[in-house]
Amino acid sequence: MPHNDITANSTSKECTFKKSITVEGIAIESTVIESIAIESTAIENTAIASLTKNRRTIVETIIITGANRGIGLALTRQFLQTQRAVIATCRQPDAATDLQALSSNPNLEIRQLDVTDLSSVDEFSASLTEQTIDVLINNAGVTGGSHQSLKDMETTSWLATFETNTIAPLRLSTLLLKNLRSAARPRIISVSSYMGSISRPGNGAYAYRSSKAALNKVMQVMACDLADDGIIACPVHPGWVRTDMGGSTADLSVEQSAGGLIDLIDKLNMAQSGHFWNWDGEKLPW
Repeated sequence: MPHNDITANSTSKECTFKKSITVEGIAIESTVIESIAIESTAIENTAIASLTKNRRTIVETIIITGANRGIGLALTRQFLQTQRAVIATCRQPDAATDLQALSSNPNLEIRQLDVTDLSSVDEFSASLTEQTIDVLINNAGVTGGSHQSLKDMETTSWLATFETNTIAPLRLSTLLLKNLRSAARPRIISVSSYMGSISRPGNGAYAYRSSKAALNKVMQVMACDLADDGIIACPVHPGWVRTDMGGSTADLSVEQSAGGLIDLIDKLNMAQSGHFWNWDGEKLPW
């Protein structure tokens, strides 16, 4: 129970308070002095709501894979705007011009990581040692190539798609569990797609659809396995976004998608773990 220093006028039910509390598991030291016309039984709830509205930006460390372009790059930009520390990874950092343009920000660390290369993943995870990670966003993904139809299915590319879209998120997540367990509210977020939803019929894209359907199940099972550790694990659909993958006619800009995803990530709690979420906070069917 948070401690309040409150003085109240029993007739007008006005109060002035100074407050240092913990909201949503985050210690917030702030002084708030204001008069509020409230019922006396709602004083504490009003105090918490006021502090939440005016609190400082949450300080967290975020890992984003595939951060060199598209949604990953937009997430990096917007998390940095909230003063959070970001470890942005991609296969070729030196060639990531747009990501490197952000490198002057002291809260950004750009790291090389190929999520399908075992030695690269092992080296990356080992380099973090005792560092606390609050949010891991498994964003790196591939479309699966152009041969994904019933009459033209390239199985080698299909396997490679599973390696990137399904297996890599699980591998990286398990290697970073120690870092996540030291966070106050750890979250593992994997960027999936409603094209992997079993309840949503569609044609073609066998490799992509099946890899995302499998990713959804991986995240659901992971949520069950990590529940006792207090780690939230969810797949998310970023929307149909104007990226190299989504095309120029898609509904959303990367900024809209990233903004919605960040709002969702910030609000997720344990009761919502293991569910499939849309970028705007809507719960999606499997």
